[in-house]
Amino acid sequence: MAHNVDIDEKELVGLVRKGDTAAMKTLYCTYAGRLAAVCSRYVSVDDDVKDIIHDVFIKAFTSIDRFEYRGKGSLGAWLSRITVNESLSFLRRNGRFGERIDDERMPDMADDEAPDIDDIPTQVIHDMIRRLPEGYRTVFNLSVIENMGHADIARMLGISESTSASQLHRAKRQLAAWIKEYRQKSNLD
Repeated sequence: MAHNVDIDEKELVGLVRKGDTAAMKTLYCTYAGRLAAVCSRYVSVDDDVKDIIHDVFIKAFTSIDRFEYRGKGSLGAWLSRITVNESLSFLRRNGRFGERIDDERMPDMADDEAPDIDDIPTQVIHDMIRRLPEGYRTVFNLSVIENMGHADIARMLGISESTSASQLHRAKRQLAAWIKEYRQKSNLD
């Protein structure tokens, strides 16, 4: 079975359910990179990301019978949800959601004020997000990328809603400071 993104997801799932090792390899090769990118939004240490992705595929292979095909892209969405959940489980076991950085280095900014990032490479922004302390990064991703509210984030992470809101505000302030610094160093202002 070829390793490409135009695979028939429904057929692939059927083969994985039957224990077809070539199909399992295809599933892994097709999705591992994308899932590692999802995981690295939450977890900044590459060795931890590799361990989590390993756990994601074990969970996917052992629970494939519970997957419901809902059209093209549903397999990737299901695997991404497992990845986010495994990443959050890792952070709950090892996380430091209260970790902070020095507020004095961060500029004040209004909640609705967002820095201009149009001319900053995506990888640079991704690297800045990965540099955030775990709590900031996790809440930022759940709020901004996953579009979750503070009540849901608080419940998921076992923190208060006010802690979630504070972590998001601090993440945005820190990112704004790093973006300003990057723009100055790169003569983008």
